[in-house]
Amino acid sequence: MAWEAVCRFGGMNEQVMPAPSAVLATAWTLVKDGSLFVHLGYSLLRAATGFLIGGGIGFGLGLIVGFSRLAEALLDRSIQMIRAIPFLALLPLVIVWFGVDEAGKIFLVSLGVLFPIYINTVLGIRQVDPKLLEVAKVTGLSLRGRITKIILPGAMPSILTGVRYALAVAWLALVIAETIATTKGIGFLAMDAREFLQTNVIVLTIVIYAAIGVIADGIARALERRLLAWHPNYAREERR
Repeated sequence: MAWEAVCRFGGMNEQVMPAPSAVLATAWTLVKDGSLFVHLGYSLLRAATGFLIGGGIGFGLGLIVGFSRLAEALLDRSIQMIRAIPFLALLPLVIVWFGVDEAGKIFLVSLGVLFPIYINTVLGIRQVDPKLLEVAKVTGLSLRGRITKIILPGAMPSILTGVRYALAVAWLALVIAETIATTKGIGFLAMDAREFLQTNVIVLTIVIYAAIGVIADGIARALERRLLAWHPNYAREERR
């Protein structure tokens, strides 16, 4: 690999950029003593819990606002105002509210996940073809039937796009959340390595984040193919 060659023979300081072999050796050391799995487990648990909470709230709010203009008038502007607040600006308030316990970290992840799913759920519902709804009314389809058979399936591509984006945001929020006083997690591992100038550990955490991101996106794409098998565009992709 060019990276390995430059680090080994190009005179690059390993404190600036360690060689891949050094990163792998560090990973093996952390695997052998079990600490890597402990940190990874804590991070995955925080991300999954925050994603479920934030995703559920975002989806629920998206349904309410998507189906009701009154709810949009009452809720949407406030939600958009909160969405505009940077994560870092919220850290002092989160510490005051939750201390340095797990609740604060999960809150930040939930907050980050909420908005992509909310926005894409509303967008998906509003983009359903009105002609399909007219046909449903003419054929006497009930309100429940219109929602379950036309509106939600029609909104599903947009909702799943929100899920894919939310997965990336969840890890970004988690990195910020794990800067709050903690002794476990991939984010803590990176911050602790920075204090001791352990560049190989920092690079390892970046690789782990990237790998988890790719795996999570792959799961989301598989979910798209399964739930949208009826959709001509997704069916065409699967045939390829």
